[in-house]
Parts: sequence; structure tokens; C-alpha cells
Amino acid sequence: MPSDKPAAARKDAHLDLALDPGTRSQGENGFDRISFTHCALPEMRLEAVDLTTEFLGYRLSAPLMIGAMTGGTARAEQINQALALAAQQQSIAFAVGSQRAGLEAGQTARQLRSLAPHIPIIGNLGGVQLAQSGGLDLAKAAIDDLQADAIAIHLNPLQEAVQPEGETDWTGVKQAIAGLVKSAAVPVLVKEVGAGINATLAVELFEMGVTAVDVAGFGGTNWARIEAARRSHDSAMFTPFLDWGMPTIEVLQQVCEACPGQVVIASGGVRHGLDAAKAIWLGASMVSAAGPMLANLGATDAAPDATQLQRFISRWKQQMALALFLTGAPGLAAFRRVQARLDGTLITP
Repeated sequence: MPSDKPAAARKDAHLDLALDPGTRSQGENGFDRISFTHCALPEMRLEAVDLTTEFLGYRLSAPLMIGAMTGGTARAEQINQALALAAQQQSIAFAVGSQRAGLEAGQTARQLRSLAPHIPIIGNLGGVQLAQSGGLDLAKAAIDDLQADAIAIHLNPLQEAVQPEGETDWTGVKQAIAGLVKSAAVPVLVKEVGAGINATLAVELFEMGVTAVDVAGFGGTNWARIEAARRSHDSAMFTPFLDWGMPTIEVLQQVCEACPGQVVIASGGVRHGLDAAKAIWLGASMVSAAGPMLANLGATDAAPDATQLQRFISRWKQQMALALFLTGAPGLAAFRRVQARLDGTLITP
């Protein structure tokens, strides 16, 4: 078995670079294009606003998920344990980072389930890795090791192309996803990592039986910039592609319109609870965030602080509840029917 040291070094470098403001996307995710019609007389108590939702068979306090970040190193293990604790305490979903490095190094993530027994935990494997020899077995091992409620297959062709060690043969990935859907014991999710999934592909994924699609649009953590920062030479070759991708609200709106009734997850530059509420109004079933969660974990200079992250997640939920209150919506279903403006044009769902 090859040494896992290069992979571990890469994973830890990713964490440091993800916290660097210089690796943020240099463009807009689009959430500021949306504004809501204010309700001056809500006729309800703010404390009575109901954000609860069902996801993967669990009743959650809000339609929020800690997005996939990292895995496969000692530092990543500490971070994932803190993330699991925070998600459990706040009753939201939790998605781990890619499990390949850890599994190939003989490591286990089994302890995460004991830390978070009452929330959905989502495993993770790259699309390219799934399509390689033994990929289906690796995916099933990832599910079993984590006792996962679902597995997310991430699509990251831009990141792989810029990554010095990247794998750029994407032949057979679609077929591999279809094979996993048929053989996996848990639901399969598909996500991008920041360049977006368009409506045409989303329709195709749902038709092959994928349970949820995370559009993961442009506007948040930028993996092209992260990988370019790791290149010792020729990084200028990728300069035109550093802000490649589709803005989050554009892909979210298009995918929700093309896939009514399907589970669509919004991610990509979600900055606060109001952005999360806007994503729900556009049609998302869940909202996922990774960068802000990592930044509020205190993971740079000291041990990860799950309590600090819990306070941050609680603030997001309070901001989401305030958005509903100020539009006169007592719950998520009613909120999806309130009036809003997109680029100044009034829209009534």
C-alpha cells in the first residue's frame, strides 16, 4: 500500500488555505439580488417560528448541514469530531470530507457516529475515485465505516485539473454513480465543490435515482485558488480559470425549477442565516456550508472548539427565524410562498 504521507500533507494544506481570505472566490454568489417584502404586522411571536424539517429520516431543528471539509489526517480527525459534536448539539446534518485517504491508510471514522447518534451523517467519495477499479467497494467501505445515512459523491473536475496531483480521467464517472445508486444500501447524493451543477445534469442525476443534488455554486471557498496556491510553478497557466463557475443562486433557481419535488441542497458562499433563508425561498430543501463553519471552529491556532461552533450555528438559526418572522411566515412552507424581489422585480411564488 502506498504511503499516505503526501495525501495527509495535502489535506492539511487544504485546511490552512481554506481559511485564507485570499482563496475566496472573487465574485458574487447572487444572494444579494434577492430582497423580501417586509411584513410590518407579523401577528405571531418570533419564538414561535418553526424551522424544523425532515431529512434522510431525521427530524432536524433547521434545514442546515455542516458541509464536507476534510478527512484522513490526525488534524482532520480532531476537526471532524468537533463538527460532529456541534451538529449533534444543534440537531443539524453533518457531511464528512472525502474518506478515501483515511480508508486507504487503515483509519476509521467510526467514532463520529457515537458522537452524533441522532442526526444524519453523510459519507463522501470523489467521482473520479468511484469510477476507478475498486471504487464501488471503496464507497461501500466508506458507508460501513461511518455507519453513514447516505453517501455524497463529489464532482470536482476543475479542482482536479489544477491540483498538482490531480486525476483528470473522468471517463465512466456517470456510469459509476448509476452503479452505486443501484447497489448501495443508503441514499446517494451528488455534489459539486464550488463551480455548480447545472439543471440538465441535475435532471439526469435524479433520473438515475440519486436522492439529492447539492448545487454547490460559485461564490464561496474556491478550490481552484487553493490548488493553484499549492503549485510551485506554472500556476499562471490556470489564472483565467480561478473564478470559473456558475453563481449559486442561478444554478439553484434553475435546478429547482427543472426538478420540482426533488431534494436540492444549496451551498456555495452562504454567508449567514439570511442567505440560508433566501436559498430555502428559492426552493432548496437544505442549506450546506463548510467555510464559515471551519472559520468559526477556532481550528487555526488551537484545538477545535465545538462550543464556539454551536453558538455560531445557533446564530444562523436565529437569523433564519428572523427572516421568516419579518415576512410573516410561521414556518418553512409558508415562507416559500412569501413575496420577494429578484433584481428589483417582484416575484410571487
